[in-house]
Amino acid sequence: MKPETELERSNRAMDEGRRLAPTEAAEERDWIARAQAGSEEAFRMLVDLHRDRAYRLALRIVRRQEDAEEVAQDAFVRAWNGLGGYRGDARFSTWLHRIVVRRALDRASVLKGRAARETEVDEASSIAARAHGPDAEARANAARLERLLVKLSPSQRAAVTLFYYEDRSVEDVANVLSMPENTVKTHLSRARVALRQAWLEESS
Repeated sequence: MKPETELERSNRAMDEGRRLAPTEAAEERDWIARAQAGSEEAFRMLVDLHRDRAYRLALRIVRRQEDAEEVAQDAFVRAWNGLGGYRGDARFSTWLHRIVVRRALDRASVLKGRAARETEVDEASSIAARAHGPDAEARANAARLERLLVKLSPSQRAAVTLFYYEDRSVEDVANVLSMPENTVKTHLSRARVALRQAWLEESS
């Protein structure tokens, strides 16, 4: 099974219910306006709305739960402090995820020595997935793909996460990562090649 297939499956599973309904979007705009006026309660509502996705995005870049939690918390603090600068030119989630990615990439730059330990954890998860349940093979493949993602650069992981798991367009990914669209396409292309090669090597 090719890595792209598992990415697409994970993308569909994680994206269920992700987009805001019109009434929710209106509530979000109201919370943003109130938070910009100084309402901490309104900002807490925004945090509750976006916390899980911000955490998942950070986790796919830094690969450790405690680091992802710190990155997400730091991103929300920075979002609160910089909320006056949000003008609505992009979706609030895009603006927030740009902050999350920056903090995660900064954190990832000091975590390179942890790759071996992370691989051991992912191996254990893969073994557990193969041992239980009717969808054991699918979960094993997903765990295997997660392990292979560790081998990508932080920037490639960020691009893959936003494009495949968050279902964002290349233009939106470029906006979040503050890089040209062609650079995003290059990251995605190289990531696919690296994942395919690693997948085939493990299968041989």
